[in-house]
Amino acid sequence: MNANARLLLEKINDPADLRMLPRAQLPMLADELRAYVLDSVSKTGGHLSSNLGTVELTVALHYVFNTPYDRIVWDVGHQTYPHKILTGRRERMATLRQLGGISGFPVRSESPYDTFGTAHSSTSISAALGMAMAAKRKGEKRRAIAVIGDGAMTAGMAFEAMNNAGVLDGNLLVILNDNDMSISPPVGALNRYLAQLMSGQFYAAARGVGKSVLKNVPPLLELAKKLEQHAKGMVVPATLFENFGFNYIGPIDGHDLDSLIPTLENIRQLDGPQFLHVVTKKGQGYKLAEMDPVTYHGPGKFDPQVGIVPSATPAKPTFTQVFGQWLCDMAAQDKRLVGITPAMREGSGMVEFHRRFPDRYYDVGIAEQHAVTFAAGLACEGVKPVVAIYSTFLQRAYDQLIHDVALQKLPMVLALDRAGLVGADGATHAGAYDIAFVRCIPNMSLACPADERECRQLLTTAYEQDHPVCVRYPRGAGVGVAPLADLGSLPFGQGEIRREGKKIAILAFGTLLYPALQVAENIDATVANMRWAKPLDTALLLDVAARHDALVTVEEGCLQGGAGSAVLEALAQAGVVKPVLQLGLPDQFIEHGDPAKLLALQGLDAPGIEARIRQRFMAQ
Repeated sequence: MNANARLLLEKINDPADLRMLPRAQLPMLADELRAYVLDSVSKTGGHLSSNLGTVELTVALHYVFNTPYDRIVWDVGHQTYPHKILTGRRERMATLRQLGGISGFPVRSESPYDTFGTAHSSTSISAALGMAMAAKRKGEKRRAIAVIGDGAMTAGMAFEAMNNAGVLDGNLLVILNDNDMSISPPVGALNRYLAQLMSGQFYAAARGVGKSVLKNVPPLLELAKKLEQHAKGMVVPATLFENFGFNYIGPIDGHDLDSLIPTLENIRQLDGPQFLHVVTKKGQGYKLAEMDPVTYHGPGKFDPQVGIVPSATPAKPTFTQVFGQWLCDMAAQDKRLVGITPAMREGSGMVEFHRRFPDRYYDVGIAEQHAVTFAAGLACEGVKPVVAIYSTFLQRAYDQLIHDVALQKLPMVLALDRAGLVGADGATHAGAYDIAFVRCIPNMSLACPADERECRQLLTTAYEQDHPVCVRYPRGAGVGVAPLADLGSLPFGQGEIRREGKKIAILAFGTLLYPALQVAENIDATVANMRWAKPLDTALLLDVAARHDALVTVEEGCLQGGAGSAVLEALAQAGVVKPVLQLGLPDQFIEHGDPAKLLALQGLDAPGIEARIRQRFMAQ
């Protein structure tokens, strides 16, 4: 896109500049902004469909509200690129999701316009409600706005917040960005008028007066409420949100600035909790993304003129694909198996399983707590659930994992994708804590496959157990060890010696086995592929400890409470005193960047591991 095509956008360095524009120029600005988002993401990779869908809404919000004094909380944050561009970060978009660059999600330290850090879904209403009530306590007139998608509204936390907001009477505006339906022609003009009418002062005042007059005559008040509900129900969707105590407005076209801006201006004048329903289209304005929003959800670099072109060279199968194939193969063998995902069908490799076994596939929406307890209910009745969930999202179902699954020792497999560092999505999506938080729970086990073949085998091992077992594996491909065609397993709770050496033994958990083997060749060390963080193979550990002067543990997970800690605990329990070097992720959040670079920075690539070992045990 040439600079001449961005005449308006180039002048916008913060929302104050935006608010100087005449309203008539806003559609042109929106067009420039959408083109800029497309151009920018095509060069860096990132979330595209969702951002193309929120251009007009972002423009309208910053135009109508006095940001950052008025607070906008973006749920998840996949849709915040237009927001970042309009809030002074346009020139930094070239660094998006790269080491040292700007985040793909809102980050409070990055900008005062990023009022709340988000990346996990369904937190926005709770956070914005907190901000609204803080403003009320301090006597400030600021507004708090939560922008949440229809997917995120499926999570219980969103409804918990709504339920609370309805009785607190803060100046909270919840905007439901509904991109899973299209506005049919009858909804358009009529609903634009009705939305503006229902968001206006007259409607609010009339309703308030009616209620105050009738409150002393309860039967008449109840009748008035029913009549109002019936009248609104004829022209707008069901009044669920009214029953939570919100004033419901909409649905309106989220791409129509002539509808958005007057409605938001009206809402800005109203007190108490407001709910605005806007309908948008993922990928809006870019036909390829409109037709296939899933493919364009989070693409890498591509040519916008051509679109995403599949690579001519077949890529190595990813761990996710290995899991997906295993799931289909095991389902074909065992009719008891069902697959469960909290709205991560594509990301978790379950598309083929859904196609082949539709009656055994459950997408429960963005509801991780429900997913785990739902699986527990199935397991109680003799069904064999496999829950595919990202490591970082299992954090959200921790109580359910303990109370509903482990306490009852219910047999199920939890396939933990995205274990370890995930790269461009950064700290919010890193699976850094699963080893630590799983291994402290009784009745739980945790496998750490080193490669694709082991991943398939250990999934089978996990499936064969009569208690809950997690299998953790990273994003992307491994070293390329082809999985075997059969559904064979590996011994439960046992590791193996992969290389015999002298003096120093490296105990590897997961995919760091392979850089450990490289290091071992240089320093003549023994390498044990531990495979299991819980139960730890103590027989193997004690054998290795007895034959070596020092031990090194390596894991792509947090050091505190991790697999290395398990080794130290086992040695202490056995009364074995041996120098141990623990290598893993430090006690800090690791931001976004290329995964290989991030691992190197943490000293978890082969040169880094070797340097740490030499420094500790081989320095003269």
